[in-house]
Amino acid sequence: QVQPVESGGGMVQAGASLRLSCLASEGMFNFMLGNWGWFRRAPGKEREFVAAIRGTRKTDYSDSVKGRFTISRDNAKTTAYLQMNNVKPEDTAVYYCSEVVQIGDGTWRPMRDDNWGQGTQVTVSS
Repeated sequence: QVQPVESGGGMVQAGASLRLSCLASEGMFNFMLGNWGWFRRAPGKEREFVAAIRGTRKTDYSDSVKGRFTISRDNAKTTAYLQMNNVKPEDTAVYYCSEVVQIGDGTWRPMRDDNWGQGTQVTVSS
């Protein structure tokens, strides 16, 4: 299994915008059928869910980013995006993407927990 490739991170000041990209290795048909999500890991913390987009394009967000981040997808490019607006220092983390599945309590989980990419670093200064 080839890992997804995340890109678009950088060092920005609070209030700025960034757009992250996640290029999946799946073919277009499989990508189109799948649900995709973004997670992040801040220094010293566990990886946490950020956003998910279903094959139907319905979206879910963590409370911490709702209203500031937007997840989208381009099936033809097998790419998922995360538009980050009005970023805050607490958004500083390595951001990862994965195909995801929603479990019974509504929580989003990676389809596989052993296929993470390198991630892309986002650093927000105050």
